Amino acid sequence: MMRIRIVKADITAVDVDAIVNAANESLLGGEGVDGAIHRAAGPELLEECRRLGGCPTGEARMTRGYNLPARWVIHTVGPVWQGGGHGEDELLGQCYRNSLGLAAEKGIESIAFPAISTGVYGFPKERATRIALAETLRFLESSALPREAVFVCFSAGDFGVYQTALDAALGG
Repeated sequence: MMRIRIVKADITAVDVDAIVNAANESLLGGEGVDGAIHRAAGPELLEECRRLGGCPTGEARMTRGYNLPARWVIHTVGPVWQGGGHGEDELLGQCYRNSLGLAAEKGIESIAFPAISTGVYGFPKERATRIALAETLRFLESSALPREAVFVCFSAGDFGVYQTALDAALGG
């Protein structure tokens, strides 16, 4: 059974146990996916995030999902692209490993990821996609949970980038 799916959808509407928020270090909302998740979840999400006291780049924190279909939100802070020589690849990899680890630890069966760091943080999309898929495939090889990882693409272009990278990662 394939444990990775790629879909073109709005991450705030995906029916999974947990969605991953591409957050900023404050966890208090922002632009893009972060802002959309905060708006869809409602003001209780912001209140819970305030109590967490932030999250360093590469780490992950978990909150309830409130008004989202997903019961949980895993917030992770991706790196800002600075040309590739400042540990960006490793930090992005940590985002996926730490999010998946937290999901497994909490018994989460299905998790959905956005394209972390590829928006306002400027990480090159193809490079970020390869890292996301490699880290996720590696994690799923050695862990029963989560049973499924869904990569949620907002645009048809992003969907194509993910599908091409997944085919390449699987030797297709």
